[in-house]
Amino acid sequence: MLPRTFNGFSVNAVMRNTAHRLARLTLCAPILFLSMSSAIAQQQEVELKLMLGDVSLNKLPFVMAYEEGIFEKNGLNLKPMFTRGSVEIIRLSGVDVPEEFILQSNSQTPIKIGGASPTIVRLTTRTGGWDPVILGSTHRVSRWRIVGRPDITSPEQLKGKRIGYSGVGAVTHFMATSFAEAMGWDPRFDWSMMADGLGVAPLQNGYVDAIIGPELHTTMAVDAGYKVLVDLGEYELPVAGSSFLVDRTWLEDNRDTARRFVKSSVEAIALLKNDKQAAFRTLRKWFQLTDPELLEYFYREAEKLPSKPYPPYEGLKKVMEIYDSHEMRKYTLEHFYDDSFMRELDESGYIDSLYK
Repeated sequence: MLPRTFNGFSVNAVMRNTAHRLARLTLCAPILFLSMSSAIAQQQEVELKLMLGDVSLNKLPFVMAYEEGIFEKNGLNLKPMFTRGSVEIIRLSGVDVPEEFILQSNSQTPIKIGGASPTIVRLTTRTGGWDPVILGSTHRVSRWRIVGRPDITSPEQLKGKRIGYSGVGAVTHFMATSFAEAMGWDPRFDWSMMADGLGVAPLQNGYVDAIIGPELHTTMAVDAGYKVLVDLGEYELPVAGSSFLVDRTWLEDNRDTARRFVKSSVEAIALLKNDKQAAFRTLRKWFQLTDPELLEYFYREAEKLPSKPYPPYEGLKKVMEIYDSHEMRKYTLEHFYDDSFMRELDESGYIDSLYK
C-alpha cells in the first residue's frame, strides 16, 4: 500500500501535480520541437559569403559549384563574391564582372579563395592579420605568362626592363621574383618591379614594359597587340597561388562544413573538366565572355587545374624563403595547412571516381 504522505505532502496531491506537469510537457513538446526545428532551419538558411580574391580562372570551379547547385547538394548555403578591388583590377584588362557578384564590403568571411602567398605575407608583416588554414589549392605550379611590348623578342631582353605586378607578396610579385631567380638575376637590381602595374592599361600607358599575366589579363593584353614573351608553365616553378583559406578559429567548430566545402570543390573541378558547356555558361554569366575563341582559350587554360587540389606544399616553402623575416621564422610549414580533408577524399577513391 502506498503511504498517505510523501515529504509532508499528500500522495494523491503529488500524483495529481505530476500528472498535470506531464500533460503540460506533452502539450508543449510539439511546440518546443517546432521551435528548435525552426531555429535549426534558420541557422541552415543563413547565407555564407565565399570571398574570392583576384578575378581569374582559378575561381571558376567555385563559381560553377554555386551556379550548378553543387554547394546546395552538399548542404552548403554559400555564395561566391568578388571583392570590388579585384574587379577594378580586371577591368583594366577589359573584363567586366556584373555588380550582383561584387561584395559590397570587405567584411571578414570564414571561407575565402585567394593567394596563399599574399595571405602569409600579410600575416607576418601586419598587426591583426588574419590567421588562415589552407585546405587545398588550384595553383601549385606556375602556368601564367609574361606579356610585353612587341619590340621585346626574348626573355633575356627583359633584363633591365620594368615588370608590372599587383602588390608586394601577391602571387604576381612572387612569380616575378621566382622567374628572375630562375634566370640568374637579382630581382632587386637586374630589372624594375613595379607595383600596381597589372593589366593592359599600364602597358598602354607606358608605365611598364611587361606584366606577369594571369590567364584573363594575358588574353586581353594579346588581344590589344602585346606579345607573350615567357610561358611560365615551361619553368614549372612552385607557386603558393589560389587556395582554399578558412579562419583557424572557425575551423575548430566547423570541420564538417569545411569537409563539405572541400568535397564540393573537387566535384566542381571534375564538372569543369567533364562538361565544357557548364563552364561556358558560367564564363558568360560571371565574366561576360561571349567570344567563342576566347571561351575555348579560357577553357583550355581551366583544364590545367589539378584534379586533386592538395595544399601547395612546395610553393609555401618558397614563400617562406622569398619573404624570410624574423616574424616568418616563428612559423613552421605545417602551421599553414590542413590536408586531412583532401587526403580523406583521395585515399577513399572518391576523387578518382568522379572521372570514370
